[in-house]
Amino acid sequence: MIPLFKVALAADALDRVAEVFRSGYLGHGPLVERFEHELADRLGNPYVATVNNATSGLHLAMRLVTDPGPAGDKAPEDRDEVLSTPLTFEATNWAIRANGLRIRWVDVDPATLNIDLADLERKLSPRTRAVSVVHWAGYPVDLDRLRGILDRAEAAYGYRPPVVEDCAHAWGATYRGKLVGNHGNTCVFSFQAIKHLTCGDGGLIVGADAETHRRARLLRWLGIDRAADRVRADYDVPEWGFNFHLNEIGAAIGLANLSLVDGLVARHRENAAVLDAELAGVPGLERTARSPDREPSFWMYPVKVDDRPAFTRKMADAGIAVSVMVRRNDAHSCARDFATPLPGMDSVQDRMVHLPVGWWLSEEDISYIVKAVTSGW
Repeated sequence: MIPLFKVALAADALDRVAEVFRSGYLGHGPLVERFEHELADRLGNPYVATVNNATSGLHLAMRLVTDPGPAGDKAPEDRDEVLSTPLTFEATNWAIRANGLRIRWVDVDPATLNIDLADLERKLSPRTRAVSVVHWAGYPVDLDRLRGILDRAEAAYGYRPPVVEDCAHAWGATYRGKLVGNHGNTCVFSFQAIKHLTCGDGGLIVGADAETHRRARLLRWLGIDRAADRVRADYDVPEWGFNFHLNEIGAAIGLANLSLVDGLVARHRENAAVLDAELAGVPGLERTARSPDREPSFWMYPVKVDDRPAFTRKMADAGIAVSVMVRRNDAHSCARDFATPLPGMDSVQDRMVHLPVGWWLSEEDISYIVKAVTSGW
């Protein structure tokens, strides 16, 4: 079976983890700090704070952008909506609910499978507290267009909704020459086992500014300043937080895998380029859009197919793992209160499926996938 995902581990990852055990220091320590410094260098952004997983990161990021803390001005009670996409892993949207806010669903752009920015602009209102976007499969949202939409919202309503970018699929992706994570929003990356860069499990919050970064570092560990005098318990917690910090084991794995990740992303792109060329014009199959102003990370390779059940059976019979990946989030019982018509989502929900595209595929594997798809289903 050609797998859809595979874990990549550097050769020295086990040795680095063994060294952590020998050190006797397993919690947040010097390796976490070193990992954060290296991540900041890689991204070209100093405002980084690791967390134990991306779900924690999304929860905390939504808290950071929607609750200014004890020193900030509270939002009006009726400003309680977060505009978000239903096409994502549930963690994106349950983070909104975990912060006591309402989801207002925005439609999906059938061409990219990202959030439909025209529909987002239509749905912005004085009730909008924040906006959540997902770079689906590592294909960046049009962030400059989003910025212009928010400029107009600020002019109309006297308030600029902050943005959380879910970058779980998008390590290494670029938009207009800059790595995702550098466009003025609060961003969350995933370092879960099968992502391009893995810590076994882990995540990263990239703050929009120095204050967001300061709060992220505090609130990921209960609001306690790690420099505080806890021997004499002579410290105060001005803003309560969570137990979301990364540990030394995760940091050791992440540090090892930093040596691999650029090459892995490059292989995903090379494989995607072959699929782009070979699958163009296949009857019953539609590729997602490409734009020259962005370079996807291609964590997955999404396509839209006619008769998806037949397609998935054909791939299974050929020994090729494919997946729909997620259920549209607005279809869950716990989200039925927010239901609204979403024709774009409706148009792709029964057609989208994802093919293997990763670093583990040989040239023979890619050729085999192409032959299986192009022979029909």
